[in-house]
Amino acid sequence: MSRKTLLALALASSFVAAPALAQGVETNFSLTTNYKFRGQDQTDNKPAIQGGFDYSIGGFYVGNWNSSISFANGIEMDVYGGYQGEVAGLGYDVGVLQYIYPGLSDANTTEVYGGLSYGPFGAKYSHTVSKEYFGVSSGRNTGYLSLTAEYEVISGLTLDGAVGFSRFRSSTGLEDYYDYKVGATYDLGSGFSLGGHVVGANKKDFYGDINKARFIVTLTKAM
Repeated sequence: MSRKTLLALALASSFVAAPALAQGVETNFSLTTNYKFRGQDQTDNKPAIQGGFDYSIGGFYVGNWNSSISFANGIEMDVYGGYQGEVAGLGYDVGVLQYIYPGLSDANTTEVYGGLSYGPFGAKYSHTVSKEYFGVSSGRNTGYLSLTAEYEVISGLTLDGAVGFSRFRSSTGLEDYYDYKVGATYDLGSGFSLGGHVVGANKKDFYGDINKARFIVTLTKAM
């Protein structure tokens, strides 16, 4: 595996679909013009097919989310589980997430996470507990903090944004960096939504242009 691929794996905004509080099974399917994970390209700035499901009961949930990518036999598979709840208007979410790359086992990564939300604002921290971080050795204890906000300006149209910060151990040889996402999502009805966002990261010359800001359009169907 090339060092660029390793860094694309390790450093790359994904805003993986968050599990829902509703009871039962929910599924989602998306077509997107590009897939970025934590600010960095995962499909060489080309379209991706994505989808998954969530099953929840009594606050507990498990789920799976998948995306086509340009390495690791062309697929990323995420499996997660946790517990969500709300106290006095303050939402909370704790769980564990396993990133799986078939045919590239040294890139498999496990994170535990905890999040809080209040009204339109959210914060989430993810901590790597596996030995490697997306193929980078000595990646254990890598941390990722994300802050999100959304605001419905008119019925069906929501402005949303996020900023993230990746913190690496010095032993990885990787530099800490920020990523961002800003744009809008429109509810088309019948479970369809259309989003347009600018997504990227700082250190734009870091191993090519994988951090470059891109305008990404995503069509999603939720069921």
